Amino acid sequence: MNNVQNVFEAILKYGHDEDFVPIESDEFHPTNAPAGSPQKIDALRKRVELGLPLWHDDDRMNYSGLTGAIRPRE
Repeated sequence: MNNVQNVFEAILKYGHDEDFVPIESDEFHPTNAPAGSPQKIDALRKRVELGLPLWHDDDRMNYSGLTGAIRPRE
């Protein structure tokens, strides 16, 4: 966003999110990354950059089958 001084100039130059119309293409694949993970956030960022929809019907919907670090209570 070079040479943009404020949000209004950015909207004029790059458009507004209300103008965003996602298009499914061959690059639109589901992700198995859990919600909130850096991998899921990266997948969502890439989808927006490619003009794809944010949510895929086959994205992971839960945390089943995942393991995490267990910390004993103090």
